[in-house]
Amino acid sequence: MDKPKERSAGRGKPEKRRELGKRKTAVLRAVVEEYVRTGEPVGSETIAERADLRVSPATIRNEMAALEEMGYLGHPHTSAGRIPTDLGYRRFVDALPAPGRLRETQKRAITDFFSQAVMDLEETLKGATRLLSHLTQYAGLATPPSIVGERVVHVELISMGSAILVLAVGQHGRVDKRAMDRPADLDEEAIAELNRVLSESFGGLTVAEAEARALRMAGERPEPAKRLLTALADALSGMYRSPQSEHVLVEGVSNLASEAARWHRETILRLFEAIERETEMLVLLKEATVAKDFAVTIGGEHPSTELWEASIVAAPYRAGETSLGTIGVVGPTRMDYQTTISAVRSVARRLSELATELGE
Repeated sequence: MDKPKERSAGRGKPEKRRELGKRKTAVLRAVVEEYVRTGEPVGSETIAERADLRVSPATIRNEMAALEEMGYLGHPHTSAGRIPTDLGYRRFVDALPAPGRLRETQKRAITDFFSQAVMDLEETLKGATRLLSHLTQYAGLATPPSIVGERVVHVELISMGSAILVLAVGQHGRVDKRAMDRPADLDEEAIAELNRVLSESFGGLTVAEAEARALRMAGERPEPAKRLLTALADALSGMYRSPQSEHVLVEGVSNLASEAARWHRETILRLFEAIERETEMLVLLKEATVAKDFAVTIGGEHPSTELWEASIVAAPYRAGETSLGTIGVVGPTRMDYQTTISAVRSVARRLSELATELGE
């Protein structure tokens, strides 16, 4: 399957292309920025007025014609103006300064969100996906951390009067619990002794290993410990077999409705169906986990985004050097790439800081 184009600090360009020269590069950038701003085909007179290139409209018109011939601009039949092609957007994205800058209001929104975030990676991830959709006005996407390889950091039996809460916590904040009636012959001293055994027996195990050990211990012990250990195994199984590790979190799909007038009806329906099915989004987001910094997939660079006439900007979040998942956005190819890339990178970086802290 085709891989998304990616770029990170210090990387070379994904493809070798002929140099455009400063003026053509400036004209292409001006066309992209104006088209992103207005959604209307861009003419040479507009570029001459807005871009301060200090050349005549005729010269700009010649440069735009050359860029069209090279495949960077398109020329809608119904208009004298031009619009960027997928190749033009790619050239624009590759030339963006890294890292880009966010507006102060955006920086403050990210800072405020993470200053109030709970120490639970999955809950924070949901909120961060919503935050990204708000910052960019596109649909926010994220994949939760895979449970495979996650280690257990805490298991405990908590006395709640006539009930016992069986609690299991993974290293990235994943929590599962089971409540059960308290056995009549289980006093506080017995609960404390069982907790001591659990603390000694489960530290450092993966969730799958811990589930197997709990079942093995349950088979070796009499009631009521057997029932409690079986409940613990169920809680660990709930963590391990949760479908969330193969799930795509989605926020702000309604933001895409504002772009619907510029998409073909069939195209946007395909995109909405893909978001609902999740499978294609999951593949695209998983591919982005290999990026060192962020990945941008534009229109025809991937069969799925080509069908949707859409772009995806995504970045991995990590605990130390271990990639846990991906967060990003999907929107039209007529995307504000500079702001979107900056927002996605910033949110992914803060998620990584939280995940690393939870994993320590």
